[in-house]
Amino acid sequence: MSMAKLVISSRNYSSWSLRGWLLTRLSGLPFEVEEVHDDASRAELLMRSSSMRVPCLVHDGLSVWDTLAIAEYLNELRPEAGMLPAERVARARCRSIAGEMHSGFSALRSALPMNLRAYKKNFAVWSGARADIEAVKAIWSDCLATWHGPFLFGVMATIADAMYAPVVTRFRTYDVLLDSVCSAYRDQILALPAMVEWTKAAQLEPDEVEELDVEF
Repeated sequence: MSMAKLVISSRNYSSWSLRGWLLTRLSGLPFEVEEVHDDASRAELLMRSSSMRVPCLVHDGLSVWDTLAIAEYLNELRPEAGMLPAERVARARCRSIAGEMHSGFSALRSALPMNLRAYKKNFAVWSGARADIEAVKAIWSDCLATWHGPFLFGVMATIADAMYAPVVTRFRTYDVLLDSVCSAYRDQILALPAMVEWTKAAQLEPDEVEELDVEF
């Protein structure tokens, strides 16, 4: 069987590529990376396209795109990785909040685009994005109180943690104020070896999308 391949776009800007990368790393499936930097991937980064064909996991003759589809495929392929919680209620909640991240929080996405190379201290967050931020913080706080951390569903990172990881980076980039519980969770995700590896690669990436580096 040939090694799996994960097709991604920008490491610095692409939140969906980061999710696909983390999911594949969580699964333990060996894979290589192919990076694409074309007009289609740029359009997705600027939210001018809804095709969402990147990231794409190519494995055993099959191509799987859409981050949740990749997550479910990897969970079926590598159930021993524990990408979903073992307990039924936790598993249902994990899928629910992952789905909410996948389809929601549009104001947050628009106002605080992912940019790992940037740090904008005292960034002024618009009201629509503030409501999304509060909703994310409530999700984190509830999960961490219920399943006792350090990840959203206990001692192992799951699909939900991978889905919310780009938001973690946004909160750091835009200097979003967090309480001690959410700050500890943010730091836990940023310290993951896969996150450290991805962030280092993003710092070295030569591509720049001017529209995403503008000072507001």
